[in-house]
Amino acid sequence: MSGWNILCDFDGTISVEDVIDSLLDRFGRPGWEALERDWRAGRIGSRECMSGQVELLQMTRAELDEHLRTLWIDHAFPGFVAKARELNVPIRIVSDGLDHAIHQILGRYGLDDLPLAANHLAPATPPKQWQLTSPFQAEGCRSGTCKCACVAQARSTGARTLLIGDGASDFCAADHVDFVFAKHRLIEHCRAAGIPYMPITGFEDALEFLPRLVDGTLAHHARYHEAAAA
Repeated sequence: MSGWNILCDFDGTISVEDVIDSLLDRFGRPGWEALERDWRAGRIGSRECMSGQVELLQMTRAELDEHLRTLWIDHAFPGFVAKARELNVPIRIVSDGLDHAIHQILGRYGLDDLPLAANHLAPATPPKQWQLTSPFQAEGCRSGTCKCACVAQARSTGARTLLIGDGASDFCAADHVDFVFAKHRLIEHCRAAGIPYMPITGFEDALEFLPRLVDGTLAHHARYHEAAAA
């Protein structure tokens, strides 16, 4: 083993766009925007928000799967997975998104065998069409998937943990890992919190940095980014 493992966000990190947002834009009945505003204002957690929004989706399974075929992942992610496997670095996807969507999208690339922690999308009792359950939630956490619990599980192996993410759902987990490859809003969080990180624009950068993380030569550059941001 390399001494490292990877926890990787999906929506906006592996995927080019947020899956649930694209589904709501196309199939969402009125009311999902109000839930989104309540979540962004902190009045409800992401699990309550997504559960309510999923119940407002009006689509058949065929329509869902047809839509998912139009969604893409970062073109360098398959190469990143191959490099991680070459270096004996396990990858687990940790997502506050939808398991069915993630499996369907990654399946087109032969990557649906990656371990996954995500919310479960299932048919609902009519008149509702869909419902959400959260098999990876944790007591006291308002997210559907408690990424901090996933971090604790990963660290229990004795290996160091790399988080790859882009937004608010990754903030808490970033506080508890050993290193972060950060996109978008997660960059600002790592900078403010003094978390060792490297900014990335996508998996081309992550593919370049991963071998240097594993062999220990990336640490100097991480300190540089922290110092430059101070």
